Amino acid sequence: MDKHCATAEKIASELNRHPKVKAVYYPGLQANSEHVVMKKQMRKAGGLLSFELNGTYEDTIRVVNQLKLIPIAVSLGDAETLIQHPASMTHAVVPKPIREEMGISDTLLRLSLGLEAWEDIWNDLKQALEYL
Repeated sequence: MDKHCATAEKIASELNRHPKVKAVYYPGLQANSEHVVMKKQMRKAGGLLSFELNGTYEDTIRVVNQLKLIPIAVSLGDAETLIQHPASMTHAVVPKPIREEMGISDTLLRLSLGLEAWEDIWNDLKQALEYL
């Protein structure tokens, strides 16, 4: 778990600085509204984060399809890094207005960090973001 958490923190920080990323949702980031609660309840912020891209539904699909190392998966939380696009996967049957009320935009991605070297994960994300 320590490795998952450390990698998630590094990836969240990199995504947070990337110009093609609209928002990063990870309680380990101090700017996150849940950071104070996380610090009271947990030692580390976990190995799962979400982020939104500056783009469209189609752009987001294109970025996910360009990933080389990170596989697409419906179920997250494994020893390998996994990604999912809720709008086209887990929540595809939910009407768009309801999805958006739930905070699930067309450009939201969920990322479960695994045990790979964080630099490899970041390099894969970074090269995929070039397609945006």
